[in-house]
Amino acid sequence: MNARQHNLDAERLLQHYRTMWRIRAFEEAAERAQREGHVGGAVHQSIGQEAVAVGVCANLRPTDQITTNHRGHGHSIAKGTDAAAMMLELCGKAGGTCGGKGGSMHIADFSVGMLGANGVVGAGIPIAVGAAHGAKLKGEDRVVACFFGDGAVNRGPFLEGLNWAKIFALPVLLVCEDNGYASTTRGRAVTAGAGAAARARSFDIAAHPVDGNDVVAVDGLVRDCIERIRAGAGPILVHARTYRLKGHTTADAGAYRPKEEVEAAWQADPIVRAGEQLLGLGVAEAELERARRAAETEMETAMRAAVAAPYPALAEAFTDIQDIGAPA
Repeated sequence: MNARQHNLDAERLLQHYRTMWRIRAFEEAAERAQREGHVGGAVHQSIGQEAVAVGVCANLRPTDQITTNHRGHGHSIAKGTDAAAMMLELCGKAGGTCGGKGGSMHIADFSVGMLGANGVVGAGIPIAVGAAHGAKLKGEDRVVACFFGDGAVNRGPFLEGLNWAKIFALPVLLVCEDNGYASTTRGRAVTAGAGAAARARSFDIAAHPVDGNDVVAVDGLVRDCIERIRAGAGPILVHARTYRLKGHTTADAGAYRPKEEVEAAWQADPIVRAGEQLLGLGVAEAELERARRAAETEMETAMRAAVAAPYPALAEAFTDIQDIGAPA
């Protein structure tokens, strides 16, 4: 597939640019909130990986579904989850996407098809496969996209999920966001063979590499993949090579990565690249600046509102749980 066959018009690319800035601004606001003591637990930022989330979700319908991992803020925003409700969730406040009970690693919003983030590496894969199997059994025209990192390909759920998806020809798009590191370990040091795409092909699943820092390339490739999946092609894997520009969490300085490597990655910033493409299409620099400012204002407002919001009532602790009765 040649993703470059899809010549994005300026308006579509500008919308991608705006969404990428919204994701980055959310991540930066979340980091500030944590440093100020308003967010408990780990926060895994997707700064540098925005093009994958945006390029994939731009091709999904509202009725399509996604699953994501611990680094799922960007996917959630790209799928349509309300950023203000997400920030409330990070701060453990009433009105959060999970009532303030889940936090950063457990964003979910069924209203937009966001089936949930997951703190267990690879655990979103069988959930996505199960959702896709349900859609097929019910005869629904629905695609499920599953986001996971390169570290997940070394876990059992990856192999089990791919096998099940292929055997039953399920409408699932498997998106490996390969940022080169599994937590603090370089991925290639612990992954045998040629990686995610090769493993998918061993199951006779079509697998396509893409520059995950190029939103135009991701958008074009995924558009083709989704069309094929809807037509009954079964599962397809997209191997998107990208880079997280910050540490594994906001508390991680990333000292295990060579300074030169990180500096080079900043030069390939997907937002900067998209901005350069837009300038080449004749979009004014002032328009790009407006997109950045609007995103930063939105997320700063959401963060401050979340900080000021009330915590859930104590009685809420007893909702959303299963009551199996008193012990025998």
